[in-house]
Amino acid sequence: MLRVDNSEQVPVTFSADLLGQFADIVSRYPEGKQKSALLPILHLVQAEFGWISAPAMDKVAEFLKLEHIEVYEVASFYSMYFLRPQGKYMLEVCRTGPCCLVGAEKIMDYIEQKLGVAEGEITADGLFSWRGVECLAACGYAPVLQIGPEYTFYENLTNESVDKLIEDLRAKGK
Repeated sequence: MLRVDNSEQVPVTFSADLLGQFADIVSRYPEGKQKSALLPILHLVQAEFGWISAPAMDKVAEFLKLEHIEVYEVASFYSMYFLRPQGKYMLEVCRTGPCCLVGAEKIMDYIEQKLGVAEGEITADGLFSWRGVECLAACGYAPVLQIGPEYTFYENLTNESVDKLIEDLRAKGK
């Protein structure tokens, strides 16, 4: 089911620079294959706005001359696209078997306690969101998390290393 945050249905305007980047991406594909540019364009939209709203998806559909549903189904399929506002830093903790065997669930519980927000919520200062994600392909260094939008990996997590990470991000984020 497509879950889009409907609280911000304000019209979206893409800057001339962003539209130029869109055009550059589309030019890399053969005529009539502009849908191939959808994934990188959605990445640009998310980088610009922090998430991808329904009005933004509609604008992308218009730009690429696609049906709106074609953009919605792609954006909702991939977990890398956020369909509602997120904190400046998205902490994504691997929650697959190997990480859970060495404490990923405890780390997620600790992050929830430390930040004071449940999975998918945003801290009051707007800096943090967190969620469990599927395999981050670092089983030998579990438990692991990555932080977007740069997707920096942090391995062999402990409560102490999570504390330091959050403190460092708070200092950087203000």
